[in-house]
Amino acid sequence: MTQDKPDRENQIMEFKNIVYAEQAGVATITINRPKVYNAFDSSTCEELIQAFGKAGWNRDIGVVVLTGAGDKAFCTGGDQSADAEDGGYGGRGTIGLPVEELQSIIRDIPKPVIARVNGYAIGGGNVLVTLCDLAIASDKAQFGQVGPKVGSVDPGFGTALLARVVGEKKAREIWYLCRRYGAQEALAMGLVNAVVPHAQLDAEVAKWCAEILQMSPTAIALAKRSFNVDTEMIRGISSFAMQALKLYYDTEESKEGGNAFRGKRKPDFRKYAK
Repeated sequence: MTQDKPDRENQIMEFKNIVYAEQAGVATITINRPKVYNAFDSSTCEELIQAFGKAGWNRDIGVVVLTGAGDKAFCTGGDQSADAEDGGYGGRGTIGLPVEELQSIIRDIPKPVIARVNGYAIGGGNVLVTLCDLAIASDKAQFGQVGPKVGSVDPGFGTALLARVVGEKKAREIWYLCRRYGAQEALAMGLVNAVVPHAQLDAEVAKWCAEILQMSPTAIALAKRSFNVDTEMIRGISSFAMQALKLYYDTEESKEGGNAFRGKRKPDFRKYAK
């Protein structure tokens, strides 16, 4: 008696903090923490790494879509909430989050990764948009950095790659001023590829996926690797800088940012200036 082959369409892996599904050659990875605006903690990063690994090396998959659950947020970076265990940073990696590994696997898999930006893409979420090969945004999407406001920074892909994507001056503005930018502003600076009305977001993402699936997967993989070669040195910068960031997180200056955020007050960083 022969066993039926498993149906690869709409195939699902079970996770706690993300939702993973495969359908018609597209793998969709959804950060499923809407109560904290899809912020990630250590376990979320681990699950994202697993999901990208599964999708990236599955020959039946030609495109990977990354998004966030609900209509409010794509991702708002590291979880700063008071109830996050160890601030959510108690796992692997130089800073207690395997963020370097997550950033690397998005670049390393031979499939295009499309950011489906359905809402806030702030902090580490903005970095994820920067890292993805393509980005399609709802007209409700908001982008920006908050690191210096909360005693943090992404001293690798989040800064150096952002400068390649939007230009040096604009990248410095984004990090130094921590402003919010609407979807049309993100389009104008080159951070996203397209902006559509919120109700049309899924249809537009599906359209882009369908076009990519018609292309030679080997040619696409070679093109992606070729694009990445030019910025590969940033991986080394990130590895080096994360060691410094770990030391910074142990300072009272950095802790002031997190404490102020959780206490819903303005931080007083200047008293720690040296």
